[in-house]
Amino acid sequence: MEKIGFIGAGIMGKPMIRNLMKAGFDVNVYARDKSKINDLLVSGAVYHSSIKSCVEDCDKVITMVGFPRDVEEVYFEPENILDSVKAGTYLIDMTTTSPRISEKIYEEGSKKGVHVLDAPVTGGDQGAINGTLSIMVGGEKEDYEHCLPVFQAMGTTINYQGKAGSGQHCKMMNQIMIAGTLSGICEAISYAKAKGLDVHNALNSVSTGAAGSKQLDLLGEKILEKDYTPGFFIKHFVKDMKIALVESNISELNLEMLSMVLSHYEELESEGCGDLGTQALIKYYEEEQESQIEE
Repeated sequence: MEKIGFIGAGIMGKPMIRNLMKAGFDVNVYARDKSKINDLLVSGAVYHSSIKSCVEDCDKVITMVGFPRDVEEVYFEPENILDSVKAGTYLIDMTTTSPRISEKIYEEGSKKGVHVLDAPVTGGDQGAINGTLSIMVGGEKEDYEHCLPVFQAMGTTINYQGKAGSGQHCKMMNQIMIAGTLSGICEAISYAKAKGLDVHNALNSVSTGAAGSKQLDLLGEKILEKDYTPGFFIKHFVKDMKIALVESNISELNLEMLSMVLSHYEELESEGCGDLGTQALIKYYEEEQESQIEE
């Protein structure tokens, strides 16, 4: 069975690694702190204390890190992935990052004789746990087809989007849609509360109609229960929306809703809420209402 090197054993990465092992892949894992992946090691993953040792003998390498700067670090800094893998290795970056970084990795990888795909995901931590992620892939189509068994171990909706960077552009589309949907949910809940409705009952009433959505299904009750446990961090969503805004500006698009929602999340992040889940957007509306009452 193929050997996979995996870098980024976080909220999303850990269950993805587990599903790869369930599918029969041998998985090497790099982590700065070995104690944080002890549960994976018990399940059969192999620990490596350096990126080089983790990836040098692997058939495929998957990265699932936090921010664009982290992607650049693991692919381009000293003892990086590109300098450590053998020719013919498949490099799959599943981080949500700048399409321009994905294009750069593809260009540099091609020079070194390795195959590069950008394959960001959506579905949150539950999708990662259940192996039901949606995976959006950019790069060469034959490389995508070769890596399908790997993607199928982690997801159920897997689609080729086009040339390098296209997976990231599709993910930006996804994040723009989520921004508007979550904002709409929070505004609707604020309206229901202001009008004295039983909000639980109201949400149940609209959730199966035209206003229903995956975000409402996953986060509606959490919002009402003030459960801000992260399935996806605010700080990571802010990062994604900033990338989407930069890309929209490059294409001379005026995405007003995206700009507005980003400003709301940035305000929450500045208040120390960056490590909360995206459903904590409701706090912005609650704070707005409280300030109006005080005035």
